[in-house]
Amino acid sequence: MERFVAGSRAALQDHVRQQREIHVVMGNEACDLDSTVSALALAYFLAQTAPAPKAAFVPVLNIPRADLALRTETTFLLRERGIPAAALVCRDEIDLGRLHHAGLLSLTLVDHHVLPGADAALEEAVVEVVDHRPLERHRGAPCRVTMEPVGSCATLVTERILQGPPGVLDATTAALLHGTILLDCINLSPAAGKVTPRDVACVSLLEERFPELPARDAVFGALQAAKFDVTGLTTEQMLRKDLKVISNDEAVVGISGVFEDLETFLLRPGLLQDLETFCQARGYAGLVAMTVSFNERHEPTRKLAVYSAREPLRSTLCQALEEATAPPLLLRPLPSPWPCVAAYAQGNAVAARKKVLPILRAALGGLGAAGGPEEEVVPPPTPMNSLVEECPLAQAVPPLCPQDVLERVSRIAVGQPPGSPK
Repeated sequence: MERFVAGSRAALQDHVRQQREIHVVMGNEACDLDSTVSALALAYFLAQTAPAPKAAFVPVLNIPRADLALRTETTFLLRERGIPAAALVCRDEIDLGRLHHAGLLSLTLVDHHVLPGADAALEEAVVEVVDHRPLERHRGAPCRVTMEPVGSCATLVTERILQGPPGVLDATTAALLHGTILLDCINLSPAAGKVTPRDVACVSLLEERFPELPARDAVFGALQAAKFDVTGLTTEQMLRKDLKVISNDEAVVGISGVFEDLETFLLRPGLLQDLETFCQARGYAGLVAMTVSFNERHEPTRKLAVYSAREPLRSTLCQALEEATAPPLLLRPLPSPWPCVAAYAQGNAVAARKKVLPILRAALGGLGAAGGPEEEVVPPPTPMNSLVEECPLAQAVPPLCPQDVLERVSRIAVGQPPGSPK
C-alpha cells in the first residue's frame, strides 16, 4: 500500500502526459476517514488485481488540499501507518472534467453514489459504486453497484478484498480498514446503533489474519481522540470541518458538527465576531452548531446552538427545533453568553443531524440543500462516520438474517464469492 500511494501521483502525471486512461476511485465530498480509506484500499486492490491493466488506478480525496488538515483522524491514521499526506492526490490537484472530456476517465465512487450537481457531467464516467446508504438513484449496466446497509463502507471494501486473490491484503491496508470500521461503528458498540454483524465479522477476520493489529479499544480511543482534536484550529476551521447547508429562496443556513463541548465552544475568544464573519463570507443568514460526546459505554450526549443576527430567522429555527415531533428533540435551554445565540441540551440523543436537517428544512419552507435544483431532488451525500451523523440502519431497511450473514462470512473466509455454489 505504501508504495502504491507513493507512486499514485507520478502514475497520474505519466498517464496524463501520454494521454492514457486513468481510473479514479473517489469518496464523498465530506472526505471523512471512511471515504478516504475506502478509496485508498479499493484503488490499491483494483491495481493489484486488474488483468493487464492499461489504466492508472488513482485514489482521489474529494476535498481541496487546504482542507486535508481539518480531517484530523484521517491524517493521524495515515501518518501512523507510514502514508504521508503529501503523497495523496486531492480534488483540486486533478482535473476530472478535462480527463473525461478527453475520454480518459473512468470513475469508481465509494461511500456515496450520487454526484453533486457541479459534477453531473462526470456521471457517464462512473463504472462502479460501492456504498452503504439507501439507494437514491438507480444505475443500470454496465455500472457495477454494491449497495449494502452496513455500518461502514470500509466493511464492503474489506469483503471485496477478502474475496480476491490471496496475498493482496497487506498489513498496512488491513490496519487502515480495521481502524476505519472501528471508528465508524463506535468500537462495535451495540449501544451506538451503527454496527452490523458484517462489520463485526470483517474486524474479526482482519484480526485473525493480522494478529499484530493493536487492540480495538486502543485503536478506537486514539482515532476518536484525533477526530475530536481541535487543537490549533480556528473557529472558522472548526465550523468548516463537518459542514452542511440548507436553503430556501430567502435564506441559507449552515449546520456544523462541532467537535468541542458546547459550553467550551460558546466561550471561545471572539466567537461572536467569528460567527458573523463565517456567515457573511458564505452568505449564510444563520448557523446551527451541533455537538456530541460519548460516555464510557459509547452512548451519545448531544447539544446544539442556533446563531443568527436576524431575530425573526433565529426565532423561527428555534421554534421549529423546540416544537419538533418527528422526532421530538426534547430540548432544554442552556445559558448563552450571546443574545443572538440560543443554546440547548438535546434530550433525544438518538436524533442525530440527519434527523434534525428535515426539521430545519421545513422551517425554511421545505426546500432541499443549497446548490441548485438537482441538489433539492437528490440531497448531497452524508459523511457516515461523522460523529454527529447516524447510520443508515436507523432507517427502515430489510433485517439481516443471521444465517445469511454467517454463510456469507464463511464464503469470504474460504475465498468464495457470495451466492456461489457450495
